[in-house]
Amino acid sequence: MSGAPAVRVSIESSCERQVQEVSLDGLETYAPPLSMSQNLAKLAQRIDFGQSSDEDEDGPERDSREQWSKPEAEEDEGMVKFQPSLWPWDSVRNNLRSSLTEMCVLHDVLSVLKDKKYMTLDPVSQDPSVGKTPQVFQLLSKKKSLATAAQLLLRGAEKLTKSVVENQEQRRQRDFNSELLRLRSQWKLRKVGDKILGDLSYRSAGSMFPHHGTFEVIKNTDLDLDKKIPDDYCPLNVQIPSELEGSAYIKVSIQKQSPDIGDLGTVNLFRRQAKAKPGSQMWHLKLEAAQNVLLCKEIFAQLSREAVQIKSQIPHIVVKNQIISQPFPGLQLSISLCHSTGEKKNQRASPDKSKPDDHLYVLEHNLHQLIREFHKQTLSSVVMPHPASAPFSHKRLRMAGPMAYDKAEISSLQQSEGLLEKIIKQAKHIFLRSRTARTIDSLASRIEDPQIQAHWSNINDVYESSVKVLITSQGYEQICKSIQLQLNIGVEQIRVVHRDGRVITLSHQEQELQDFLLSQMSQHQVHAVQQLAKVMGWHVLSFSNHVGLGPIESIGNASAITVASPNGEYAISVRNGPESGCKVLVQFPRSQAKELPKSDVVQDGKWTHLRGPYKEVHWGRMEGRNFVYKMELLMAALTPCP
Repeated sequence: MSGAPAVRVSIESSCERQVQEVSLDGLETYAPPLSMSQNLAKLAQRIDFGQSSDEDEDGPERDSREQWSKPEAEEDEGMVKFQPSLWPWDSVRNNLRSSLTEMCVLHDVLSVLKDKKYMTLDPVSQDPSVGKTPQVFQLLSKKKSLATAAQLLLRGAEKLTKSVVENQEQRRQRDFNSELLRLRSQWKLRKVGDKILGDLSYRSAGSMFPHHGTFEVIKNTDLDLDKKIPDDYCPLNVQIPSELEGSAYIKVSIQKQSPDIGDLGTVNLFRRQAKAKPGSQMWHLKLEAAQNVLLCKEIFAQLSREAVQIKSQIPHIVVKNQIISQPFPGLQLSISLCHSTGEKKNQRASPDKSKPDDHLYVLEHNLHQLIREFHKQTLSSVVMPHPASAPFSHKRLRMAGPMAYDKAEISSLQQSEGLLEKIIKQAKHIFLRSRTARTIDSLASRIEDPQIQAHWSNINDVYESSVKVLITSQGYEQICKSIQLQLNIGVEQIRVVHRDGRVITLSHQEQELQDFLLSQMSQHQVHAVQQLAKVMGWHVLSFSNHVGLGPIESIGNASAITVASPNGEYAISVRNGPESGCKVLVQFPRSQAKELPKSDVVQDGKWTHLRGPYKEVHWGRMEGRNFVYKMELLMAALTPCP
């Protein structure tokens, strides 16, 4: 060992941790290592500051002997004292010494083995059965370990599931409160006991309909927590009465009973298609549909009540959900309430798809206004405080004598039109307006000369519409402006205002309007000849809108005009009737008449300058695109050249 080279050893404190506790399953719990401050304090406790320097020089051996010589005395005294080592590195030195000895021995053994003269290494044979654990015990230990791990995972999963359920429940509660706030901002809600009830009726607006219109707000619990929450999930749901479920609309049909009356077809009012708008909830669509059903039932109930109470020449018929009335002879107005509670029944009842033109938004808007006025009248019917001696009313109601109101005037003031009467009046006006438009269009397509044009006004009343009718000739619009008519279409009659201010009242019959327009078109041709004669320089000798001679016209009267050429040699006479048509005669001078008989009485030559007899013109053989153009060619041919 003396000849061995020196080995450098780093002196460090032992870092081995002491075992603090061993559990039943063999798990060892180590004591945490001391920090630097704790280690310094531990070492400082071992120093005995009461010894002198001489005692310190004697060395640690004497101290150790003295320590072992006094244990019996200390035990007799019953006091256990801890005597720390005088030199802190004593244990370290002893461990290093033993380690160095073992290393030297190991070095010597390895050097001997290296030469292979005195010692050799042989492998140690091991029994394969020794040291191997049976497979059954391995499986049992693995199973036990897996069972322990599974229990830990299951306990953790249960805790996570509970936390997720609690979070979802809290979230659903927050979503329910937010949806309830949205519902409250749009509909009337109140809390009755532990229930939340809403109101669908129009009682706050003045409605007197007996249906309560109450719906209940419930929490939607039809949700499987194990599955994914759908996108259209709503934590709130509404429960409406069974009689308000489904969809309802008012069907208004105007049917003809004679072929000469136009048919307006069928109009479906308040019919709503259940289309979900982006961002809208299902409860909002259900409440809108239920309120629409309630509104349709209220309107139909009011119409049925008025149909029974109103006394008319032709009584109204109310059968189940249908009201039948006759606004005009040969015309039937039917108002029906259609209510379907399911989609399948609705499809069976109405297999034909609704066209977009079936919905008449103007009449629907008018019905909304009418029901709103009816509600307003109900609200304003409450008697306000007023003086007992002089109630608030018209002064003439409180006067006596000749200036006072009579019974008829007082009854007219107290009468008010009902909802059914207003709807019938609007239906009459709509029918009369459509029939007037159809009559004008049929005449315009059937008669090319003269042309008839209709300009409808965009601003109309619910009971009155106006249309401006112009009768012109193609190419002569600037000089032929004599026929301009203003048709004011009312409820049961049509007022015609001429350009000169004359007013003619026509009934609802289509034939009267057609005959009147035909007579005006016939007069237009004669007025056009008059305007053309002024432009061409011809002289108007006579003009009449109503000629008393000739055949009698079944429609209106014939009109006639006679014009003479600038030099007076030629004359043209035009007679035009609505049925007989146009007849044109030309009068030539006597000098050009070849078959003029000689007279013994008239011998003077000055009588030869008079015009001779009339000759009819074959008007169908004349060239020209219309009547005025042919007349212009005829006047140009008979006008002498300058």
